[in-house]
Parts: sequence; structure tokens; C-alpha cells
Amino acid sequence: MRNQRINSLTQKQLEKAILEEKSRGTPDMDIGNKYGVNLRYIERVVTRAKGVNVSVFNSEKVVRALCPPDFKEEQTTVWSFKSRGSWATHSGEYRGNWSPYIPRNVILKYSKPGETVLDYFCGAGTTAVEAKLLGRKCIALDINKDAIAMAKKNLDFTIDAQQLRFIDANASYKVYEPELSLGDARNLSELGKNSVDLICAHPPYANIIQYTDHKEGDLSFCDIEAFLLEMKNVAEESYRVLKPARQCAILIGDTRRKKHVVPLGFMLIDVYLKAGFILRELVIKRQHNCKTTGFWYANSIKHNFLLLAHEYLPIFEKPIRKTMAVGEKAAKYDEIFTTLEKHKKEKWRKEFETTTVWLFPEKDLNRLLDENVIKRYYREGGYDVINLTSGQSLRKVPGKKQRNSLVYMKSPILEDGLTITDVEQYLDRLNAEIGDRIADLDRGGHLVIQTQDARVDGYIEPLAKRIFDMIKRDALSIREVVVVTTNDKSSRQSDKYCLSINHKYLLVYEMAK
Repeated sequence: MRNQRINSLTQKQLEKAILEEKSRGTPDMDIGNKYGVNLRYIERVVTRAKGVNVSVFNSEKVVRALCPPDFKEEQTTVWSFKSRGSWATHSGEYRGNWSPYIPRNVILKYSKPGETVLDYFCGAGTTAVEAKLLGRKCIALDINKDAIAMAKKNLDFTIDAQQLRFIDANASYKVYEPELSLGDARNLSELGKNSVDLICAHPPYANIIQYTDHKEGDLSFCDIEAFLLEMKNVAEESYRVLKPARQCAILIGDTRRKKHVVPLGFMLIDVYLKAGFILRELVIKRQHNCKTTGFWYANSIKHNFLLLAHEYLPIFEKPIRKTMAVGEKAAKYDEIFTTLEKHKKEKWRKEFETTTVWLFPEKDLNRLLDENVIKRYYREGGYDVINLTSGQSLRKVPGKKQRNSLVYMKSPILEDGLTITDVEQYLDRLNAEIGDRIADLDRGGHLVIQTQDARVDGYIEPLAKRIFDMIKRDALSIREVVVVTTNDKSSRQSDKYCLSINHKYLLVYEMAK
């Protein structure tokens, strides 16, 4: 009888019932089970009714602290915040908003008190709140008037200059109320050329979470190609309004289509680079609470997929000149060779990693990385593990002519102190080796490429992105982008200007069946 009553509800009655449940604080999962609807449907109902996509109704904000306890600036290229952050008026009620730890780190690293921070995807005002707390001016725009209203509510707290002294007891701070207004990130004509000190923004991801009820110009309704086309306008406007030698930080994540990853992060980085930016840093934001167990672990193994557990935070910089000359140094390598590596399997662990972030102890990183790659992607027949290395005494060791279900290519050659010539030589050698090896790769087999970003003259060469751009073979489709890092940060400290790079990538390609 209960199901019959639910099924007999009209759409208006169903939406009213869902909103009443939300007002009572019923969890979305319970609402979905009760009325037979999914999370996407609940979000659409809420967004139509409230004008914004929120998870909680009528939340009261009580400011108990103005900063996170025991805060330290991030020193490496992997940022991981176990707690989302709930100081000031921050909360997770606005779906898809970013952790306040991200703008806090960016603002402190790349701006000074009294300078102007721009966020053209304001949402509920996370960046604006942090700018206010850190003594910066802020211009915050959003296409949705209800989001702006929510942000103004979140900024409705008082603070005086003396309370900002926790940042630096020796500095003098002023409190600046952020300027919030309706605006479109694709058209910043109200802002002058070279008028902004820092851009810090979290765009909507292509057609994943909708932020309005089909609001004209809402990029969250765009699919991937349309999203990237619109973001081209955003990137060009960002370049125009940002001062030379200043930074633009954008958080973006990948998505998945038909069991294959779509590297939206690499694609958006490309859009900003083509607009004229250079890449100062490429930070990985690690997601927590993504460890798969039970049902999801079994399905991860059965269907050979990984749960997306990372996002990208590229820190772009506007060069002083449109084409910035980079001082070239002598190449480090005379020639790059490949060597074949043998593996023993008898002592391997029984479990796989099941998310796109693989976190290992530093002393065991290489062993556990190899173990997970071979266990997950080797099926039958043969497999090759190939190292790209250098040195005049080394010679290429050819593999046996055999059909392989796995070719695993590693890059121990990528060390500190590389030049542009070294990077180009590495990519050329890798590309040639891929061409040689895939001829013996079985249908449905996997090509796994281990690589890492390189710092050249203080800026990042995003090698995983460049390899993705380079591999344009019809027989290969990208299956996963995995981030590999260590759980030991004690030995890694950044210098004054650069973060310590402490992550690698695995690009997992599948051979057409």
C-alpha cells in the first residue's frame, strides 16, 4: 500500500514531500529510498525551490573561530585536508563548494594584505570569506543572484583589525568588506586591464552538479566540449584583468564516461595555457573518505575501475611578456635508453588500490607501485616493464617478441635540474617506444605510463598532460589517471618560491578490443 501511495503522487506532490523532508533534516539517501528518486532528482527539486543547490535548509551560522586550529601553509604539491573546515561561517551546505583550506593557502602564498583577490565563481562565498579574514580586498561575482544572497549572508559577521594579527603579529592589517555582485566570468568588462592581484576560483564541472534551475549562462549545464569552449572566454578575460607576474588558481577535477576517465583537468589546463598563461605550480587536491569497501571494492576489481579521488589545482601565472624567454641550460642527457626489468611476484599483497590516489610509505613506494600496476592490469600472456634511463654505458635491451597484456613504462630519468631540451628528448623517446611496444599489445591489454611533472627554470612542465596530448592513436583510449604519492612529508619542504613536487602519475591506456 505504501508504494502505491508514493506512486500515485503527482510531480508537484512529490516535490512538496521532498522539500518537507529536507526541512525536517532527513538525509538525502533516506529521501531517495522512501520516494524512489536519485540524488540528482532531489538536487533539481531543491534548486528549483531555493534558487541554489544546497544540502541543508535553514542552517544557522555561529562564528566560534576565525581561523583553523594549528594551521600551517602547505609545502608540497599534494594537499590533503581530513577536515573540510568549519571556522568562521564556512560549511558544506552549498553543494560542490571547495574547502576553505584551498583559498586560504592560495591567498597567503600569492597575495599581500590590502591586495585584490577576484573570484568569478563566487557560489556561497568561500573565497570572499577567506579574503575578509586575511585582510585582502575581494571582488566576487556569480551568475546566480540567489548564490550572491547566500554569500552576503555568510559574510555577515564582524571582525576588527586586531583580530587579524594572528596571521602575522608584526604586520598591520585592515578589514575589507568584499564587493559582491551579479556577473559573468566570461565577460569581466567592468574590470580594467591589469587590475587584479590574484584570481582564486572554483568553476563548475562540466554537467556534473547543476547550480541553478537552467539559468542562462550557467556553465554547469554544459557538456565537456561546450564547457571548455566557454572556459576559453573565462581564461582570456582572466589573462586580461590579471596583473603581470601574478597568479590565477583554478580547481578542476576529472570525470568519467563509459567506464573511461575524461581528463577534464588536463583539458582545462590546456585552455589556460593557450590563453597565454604559464604554469607556476600543479597541485593535487586529495579527496578523503573515498576508500572502497564491500560492494564497491568488489565492483572495482570486477569491472577494473578506480574511484575518482583527486582534483587538480593549477596555479597559473601571467608572464611579464606574452612570450617569456626561458634561459636554456645545457642538456643533462646525451641520450635516453630503455632497459627491460624483471619482477618477482611471490611476495605480493592480496589487495588492490581502488581509488585514483595511491598513497604508499616512501621507502616502499616503488615496490608497492609496481605490485599494484602489475596485479591490476596484467591478465595473461606476457608483460614488459620498461625503464627510460640515460647514460653512455647503457644499451637498449629488447624484449622478447611475445603478445603482452601489459606494457608498463617507468621514468626514473625524470630528476631535478632538467632543461627544456631534456623534457623534449624524453617525450620523443617515450613516444617512439610506445609506437614500438603497442604492436605486441593484446586487444584489451593495457599500456601504463609512469611519469611526473618537471620543474624547469622555476615553472612546471606538466608531463602527464603533455603525454596525454601526445598520444593520439586510435587503438589506445585512456582508462585512468592515477596520482601516486607518499605518506611521509617530513623530509619535503618547499623553498621560498616553489612547492616540493611529491607526486607521480600513472596514465593507464587500454588497447581497443
